[in-house]
Amino acid sequence: AAGLRQMRLALRRADCLVERSHIPLSGRNPALQEALGIRPHVLVLNKMDLADPRRQPVSAGPGQGRAGGSRVVSQAAWAQGDSPVPVPLQVVPMVARLVADGPRYHRAESSEHNILVIGVPNVGKSSLINSLRRLHLKKGKATAVGGEPGVTKAVLSRIQVCEKPLMYLVDTPGVLPPRLGDVETGMKLALCGAIRDHLVGEDVMADYLLYTLNKQQQFGYVRRYGLGQACDHIEPLLKHVALAQGRTQKVKVLTGTGNVNMTMLNYPAAAYEFLRDFRAGRLGRVTLD
Repeated sequence: AAGLRQMRLALRRADCLVERSHIPLSGRNPALQEALGIRPHVLVLNKMDLADPRRQPVSAGPGQGRAGGSRVVSQAAWAQGDSPVPVPLQVVPMVARLVADGPRYHRAESSEHNILVIGVPNVGKSSLINSLRRLHLKKGKATAVGGEPGVTKAVLSRIQVCEKPLMYLVDTPGVLPPRLGDVETGMKLALCGAIRDHLVGEDVMADYLLYTLNKQQQFGYVRRYGLGQACDHIEPLLKHVALAQGRTQKVKVLTGTGNVNMTMLNYPAAAYEFLRDFRAGRLGRVTLD
């Protein structure tokens, strides 16, 4: 709630919104959508190199415009001729065009561009700002980044990312809706790292991941772990992963003759390994939405 209040205040001074997302539908906070109709908007879809090219949504295609002065940019940038165009090279000119084409009201006399970067937790908002600074200003990172959600705690001061045009970006904390629409949306967000693993449970997430892979007939995990065939249940898969990678733990068992130390398979560690392989693309290219 505090994060949303801060962002609404910052929105008054914003000329454009840049939204980052791992997944184009489930990865967007409906509470943030209220603001998108009143400011130009760029949606940056990252991790597209890990998405199934056969199932990429139409909205993620090159140059797909949307109503209300919106544009979509994919991290696996489309090619111009034979050379791919990196996202940082696309964002600044695209934002400049959107701002120039739209009304700026009380900011009409200002030559600078104020851009608000929004999105759910852990989608790379801070990384995008740092990339733009390196590309356009040849300067180091200005905001902290991390592999877990919750690194950015508050709406920060403006960070210059470009000189011509003069452009400032404001990093914001990732915000999830107070209530998720359904369990499946929550599971997709957790698989992409927007929700901390331990809050959902690695075993539960691994079970949903296996269900998703089988449903989409993505059997890269069979090859990855040397299985004879696809698994319908998560337990035999985690057992195989734990045995193959030596994921064990020592536990103390109380018996009638005293305590006995036993070595058991570490299923949570195996589940975490399964999730990590998925996030790194080692199980193949998968699209959740």
